[in-house]
Amino acid sequence: MISSLFSRKPIAQLLAEGENPNGLKRALGAGDLIMLAIGAVIGAGIFGAIGSAAAGQTDAAGHVIRVGAGPALVVSFILLGAACALAGLCYAELASMIPQAGSAYAYTYATLGEFVAWIIGWDLILEYAVGNVAVAISWGDYFKSLFNGWITFPYWLTTGYRTALLSSDPKVHGMIASAPHLGPIPILINVPAFAIVMFITWLLLLGVRESTRANNVMVAVKLIVLALFIVMGMQHINTANYHPFAPNGFAGIHQGAAIVFFAYIGFDAISTAAEETKNPQRNLPIGILGGLAICTVIYVIIGAVLTGMVPSQDLGKAADPLSYALNATGMTSIAKIVALGAVFSMAAVLLVFQYGQPRIFFAMGRDGLLPPWAARVSKKTRVPVVTTLITGIVVALWSLFGDAGETYDLTNIGTLFAFALVCIGVIVLRYTDPERPRPFRVPFVHFVGIGGALLCVFVMKGLPTLAWVRFGWWLLIGLVLYFLYGYRHSTLRRGTGPVPMDPPAPIAK
Repeated sequence: MISSLFSRKPIAQLLAEGENPNGLKRALGAGDLIMLAIGAVIGAGIFGAIGSAAAGQTDAAGHVIRVGAGPALVVSFILLGAACALAGLCYAELASMIPQAGSAYAYTYATLGEFVAWIIGWDLILEYAVGNVAVAISWGDYFKSLFNGWITFPYWLTTGYRTALLSSDPKVHGMIASAPHLGPIPILINVPAFAIVMFITWLLLLGVRESTRANNVMVAVKLIVLALFIVMGMQHINTANYHPFAPNGFAGIHQGAAIVFFAYIGFDAISTAAEETKNPQRNLPIGILGGLAICTVIYVIIGAVLTGMVPSQDLGKAADPLSYALNATGMTSIAKIVALGAVFSMAAVLLVFQYGQPRIFFAMGRDGLLPPWAARVSKKTRVPVVTTLITGIVVALWSLFGDAGETYDLTNIGTLFAFALVCIGVIVLRYTDPERPRPFRVPFVHFVGIGGALLCVFVMKGLPTLAWVRFGWWLLIGLVLYFLYGYRHSTLRRGTGPVPMDPPAPIAK
């Protein structure tokens, strides 16, 4: 049994599945992938989590959960950029070799075996679905900021129960008491977060080409808005705010990196588009590494400008730190424009992550580790409809009641764990399949792979103990599901082919 748990899926079989004419449709080029990467990466992290990373975080009782990086936030970004660059190189090699929809799940299946692949597939739910809960909630915060002063939304309709319960603001606890109650339970729901997730889900059901066009528009808007923030913010920098540069020393930089890592998740999301990419051997490495490089430069500049505009300890006061800094320096009209850009920006993140998660489920269903319906695609759009709907509904409902801070940590630890295993996997594959053509080869693979894995684990250590406990429970639940269903239905172990898919729609004459 032990040996069968680590059975590896032949790469030749993965490649054959990716070319199935009844599967997903190849429609994306290198430019589309870079835009998808920027769409996924620049979002709730830079518009939301950056405030907590700079200022630190306390719980409802005022206890310090983590210390902030202060102006040294830019060093946190550089540290993360290095870790993600190493992981990105490993992703690029594996994505060019195995252009399949499963991303890290598929790569792990080919390198470390089925058992580890299941763990990664289950773990990726934290990056895509759970991560999108935090993005949706942050989207709702900027939506309220956009209309602040024009429309006053009822607090109980724009704030989830967990967000209100965990807040350290005394005013919030007063609002909980004044909210409508269902018996002893206060009614506190985040309707904007729920609504945007359901809208994005509908958009994704239209097809990959349509979804990509919408993403490209949203990415263009977000880049324009960030450029506006940089230009206007540079005119209001007070150099006194840069002192002390690292108020909490390296501990602050480390812990700040652990939370703002949320700003980097998503560059790997484009690897889930491998089966819908034209010339994936060339375009996937360009998309992964190009998108990551552009986003790192933008992050360092934004961090330097933001912490120069206002004292870094003040940035934890608001869920919308960029708008807060602009308002604090008197640029209220620009703050509205940035809030509008954030609304577009985080909608793009939602789109890319909601795009990626169903394709992870699709790959797992095709391997028999999930029920056959997970591998079904629409006859007309070639989109995995059932898993897209399930993902959308679950994320929307969680966003209705959840808290962004809780999901940041869970998403970060799960994603870092996946990155570390990908870094290890690329080294393993150099030994288990050294002759296979590699359109993109990681230079100095042992240094890059081992260094990337160690850096990811190091960043994980900066997360609070509660994040590790929840991650452990998450993995335990996943293992139970694997042995109850996946182990017994695996197509690799049973010697059967992939789950059959619906036939293509007839061509109109």
